[in-house]
Amino acid sequence: MFLVPAVAIGVVLGLVLGGRMGALADLRIRALWLFFAALGLQLIAFPSPLFPVQVPEGLATVLSVASYGCLLAVTALNARLPGMAVAGLGMASNMAAIVANGGHMPALPGAMRDAGLTYQGVYNNSVADASPHLPWLVDRWAAPSFVPFGNVFSAGDVLLAVGVVVLVVAAMGVRLRWRLATEPAA
Repeated sequence: MFLVPAVAIGVVLGLVLGGRMGALADLRIRALWLFFAALGLQLIAFPSPLFPVQVPEGLATVLSVASYGCLLAVTALNARLPGMAVAGLGMASNMAAIVANGGHMPALPGAMRDAGLTYQGVYNNSVADASPHLPWLVDRWAAPSFVPFGNVFSAGDVLLAVGVVVLVVAAMGVRLRWRLATEPAA
């Protein structure tokens, strides 16, 4: 759910910078079906109002890792799009943390406490862990209370969100020109 605020920020920033909402319709993403396959795998892996069936934990883990594989494939196939490489780096960071920790994304207990989360064991592929492998890549910060559906997040989540904001702003037709200030010759 953390991508919803990233998309919203991208749209607002795109509008402020002179972009057009209609230009988003022109965004062409290769193998978009893989993105939807990843969403489907996540919906099956983790119970929700849309799919309230509980699958065994081992199967949920496999489905979750497979969904990241789909997302990384979409990212690789669309690396030409502005922001996609940054988003891909974020996804790869998250996948590395998940794979290094037995198929679950560890959340540091302090971050969980700050976010008001209190669960034991595995919850939606997150697991409380005070000493995970690759600790700099795990969910280590709590989202501010004003963020809708706030939770805990990782460095990979930050990279993914930044990549999405850049992708949306660029897709809205915003082109920033960087100029180097030079002093006129005296």
